[in-house]
Amino acid sequence: MVTLDQITAFMIAEFPQSKCLAVEVGEGTATVRHPIGPDELRPGGTVSGPVLMAVADVALYLAILGKIGIVPLAVTTNLTINFLRKPSAGRDILGVARLLKAGKVLVIGEVHLYSEGSAEPVAHAVGTYSIPPSR
Repeated sequence: MVTLDQITAFMIAEFPQSKCLAVEVGEGTATVRHPIGPDELRPGGTVSGPVLMAVADVALYLAILGKIGIVPLAVTTNLTINFLRKPSAGRDILGVARLLKAGKVLVIGEVHLYSEGSAEPVAHAVGTYSIPPSR
């Protein structure tokens, strides 16, 4: 199984532009944190949709890596998100992912997104990843 330290090192090396931080990684689960500041807000004082989608995508990617190992070329083939309520502008976004099905070629998972400290999700995403055949 891939460790949190290995995932963190991989993310720093391969995705230095990402603000998402791995909090937990299990076999088919992951939690990530995205700090929220002025750059992540849209007019009206809410977290922008692209930030929420990025958090969902990274959380799902890390859950997959936790299941199959570090496979850099696993790629998103579909990501659908439902925005449920307004995220807090003053709190980090947490993405909690779990895999629903991990096949040889495709992996499907879901992510619940939360404003830190809130029990109610601000968004829910479902995504599919394609796994390269040479893993």
